[in-house]
Amino acid sequence: MRRTLMVTPLVVHAIAGPGAGIASAQEPDVAEVAAAVDNVWLVVAAILVMFMQAGFALVEAGFTRAKNAGNIIMKNVMDFSVGGITYWAFGFALAYGGTSVSGFLSYGDVFFFNDNSRAGEWFFQVVFAATAATIISGAVAGRVKFSSYLIYTPFITGLIYPIVTHWIWGGGWLSSQGFTDFAGSGVVHMLGGSAALAGVIVVGPRIGKYTPSGKPLPIPGHSVTLGALGVFILWFGWYGFNAGSTLTVVGADIATPAVTTTLAACAGSIGAMFTAWLVVGKPDVGYTLNGVLAGLVGITAGADHLSFGAAILVGLVAGIIMVFSVIWLERAGIDDPVGAISVHGAAGLWGVLSVGILGSGSIAIQTFGALAIIAWAFGSSFLVFKVIDITVGMRVSEVEEIDGLDRSEHGGEAYPEFVFQEQVAHRHLLDPVGT
Repeated sequence: MRRTLMVTPLVVHAIAGPGAGIASAQEPDVAEVAAAVDNVWLVVAAILVMFMQAGFALVEAGFTRAKNAGNIIMKNVMDFSVGGITYWAFGFALAYGGTSVSGFLSYGDVFFFNDNSRAGEWFFQVVFAATAATIISGAVAGRVKFSSYLIYTPFITGLIYPIVTHWIWGGGWLSSQGFTDFAGSGVVHMLGGSAALAGVIVVGPRIGKYTPSGKPLPIPGHSVTLGALGVFILWFGWYGFNAGSTLTVVGADIATPAVTTTLAACAGSIGAMFTAWLVVGKPDVGYTLNGVLAGLVGITAGADHLSFGAAILVGLVAGIIMVFSVIWLERAGIDDPVGAISVHGAAGLWGVLSVGILGSGSIAIQTFGALAIIAWAFGSSFLVFKVIDITVGMRVSEVEEIDGLDRSEHGGEAYPEFVFQEQVAHRHLLDPVGT
């Protein structure tokens, strides 16, 4: 299904009202009003999705060490900044350009110059592209060179993500097969999770995450409060993500995706909480917060048409899957500090499949499409990460990692008082009696 704006005669009649008639002289004005209203909705929804970048920044910073908080913030800012320019230059063209190449990619509208008629569409699409890029940031947190991360970002927003977008939302080969993904469980989240898995494999685990025998050790984040605030911001922005994917508001049903989104998020947190309670013995805060996000990711593919009861089931299962995925990946040596691979990749896969199991899609086609997205996102990302690693290196030195990336990569501290405390402690060691 192509994500583009349409104004139907029914919409025109709805705006004009039953007593206004359908005189040809009035129709252009009414159509313009309808288009304007729809454009406002699209821009507002895109702003909500853009605000999700703040949520990602807080979740990733809160779930990782304080010594890397500034680095996390810088990566999130650059995800949107570099990603926005790249998507303007050629990402949008590869996804929604005028001519399709065998349903694989498109071309046209390169360097999106002053095409005001599609400006709202471009804005809505670029915030989705930035979301896909940001998923990778948290998974590789705490040990990646900032310069190397900047090299990868244009690839995800300008090439890897737009091509999959064309397959499904731009009239490409998967959409012609009947693959369904309303707002991006697969296109955005599963793709980002697959790319994150490739990055984590290339970079390797953080220092101190595993014992010499391979047993995983906890490295708690520095602020569960920031993480919780980030989750609520993401939940808030997700209404733009899902309800906004109607692309129109006049004559459209934006309430159904809003309700299914709410129910799935609630069920996701409950499913994750009770699963963690049973598996690790406590209703863990981190798992519960990530359960909200897993539920949101899971419902995104079918938010427009799944029943409310199905939405609860999708969210519940997504939360359960996320917990077991985190545990399994950690035991397998995959160090993902924020659980991005599980939240977005595993729950995204479930979301895509749920449309075939509970909704309007074919489970065979949904499975085939999911495998195609995973293969493309993981394979292309692994290649890019590997080339960067071989040429300029992906990982910082051990000393830089231990000291924290805020110091080594950005020359400062997100929490300067930590530096002051270290200086005081150092002076005390040199002069314990205070002479």
